[in-house]
Amino acid sequence: MINQHQDPQKILIVLAGPTAVGKTELAMRLAGHYQCEIISADSRQIYKELQIGTAKPPKEYTTSITHHMIDVVSIHEPFDVATFESQTLKLLDRLFQNHSTIILCGGTGLYIQAILYGLDPFPNIEKNVKDAWNQLYKECGIQYLRDQLAQSDPAYYENVDLSNPHRLIRALSVIQTSGRPYSSFLTGQRTKRNFQPVKILLDRPRDELYNRIHQRVDEMMDSGFLDEVKSFHDKAHLPALNTVGYQELIAHLENQHSLSRAIELIKQNTRRYAKRQLTWFRNKDKFQTFHPNEEDNIIQYIDSQINPLQY
Repeated sequence: MINQHQDPQKILIVLAGPTAVGKTELAMRLAGHYQCEIISADSRQIYKELQIGTAKPPKEYTTSITHHMIDVVSIHEPFDVATFESQTLKLLDRLFQNHSTIILCGGTGLYIQAILYGLDPFPNIEKNVKDAWNQLYKECGIQYLRDQLAQSDPAYYENVDLSNPHRLIRALSVIQTSGRPYSSFLTGQRTKRNFQPVKILLDRPRDELYNRIHQRVDEMMDSGFLDEVKSFHDKAHLPALNTVGYQELIAHLENQHSLSRAIELIKQNTRRYAKRQLTWFRNKDKFQTFHPNEEDNIIQYIDSQINPLQY
């Protein structure tokens, strides 16, 4: 419902959910219904060079409905949640000049939370602190970082990409420097926004979701995912590539396991990530949950939030 700080003429439909649940397809249909544009809230689709492994919307989607915050930065450039917040808020100000409704669609909980509520300023990290965590990673492996984060900040542990050492090291460095959980910088004093959010969480029965994950991975492989990763093999050290899908295939190219084992690991790690995404959305905010096929019910719910007196 609208509060005194929100503009009833500015509606942000937030379409959240785990990977492969069907967010992109539904966002397209809702964008057509409400005659609006879509902003991606996906921490991997921002990278220009990463295509197949990030499940970006197909070109026929992006040419018929304008999409934003996709292909905005190179894998060689730094990009974090604070940058996403800054760029997206400026984008929203511009889009709301011509549209009363915008869709924010994605599965990166931190990005969505930043747009809805803002971020606390992060502390400056001394180089020696980050260097020490990098050294621990080299000596003890990524599981050590995971264990340390699980103990010091279980809330962030549930959402972070546990296969990405760069993000784990960043969080642990912030925790050590500030003495506060990393997640506390994401849920502090909530910034008042001038738009009205309508928050929707998409979910499916577990077997149904897992089958879609497996099918997506198979389709990625058939589309040339391995060749895409080969083209970035010499850039495997970049943080953007330390993520599910890319890291398993890089390990295969470095003869750590077979291709069939790499595909199996991608499916397994994607299932685990999807589970963490759902946990995050359910624990961090109040979303109305729907199956992606419930389009009519979703539209009715959105309309009831926009115009409550008519329902």
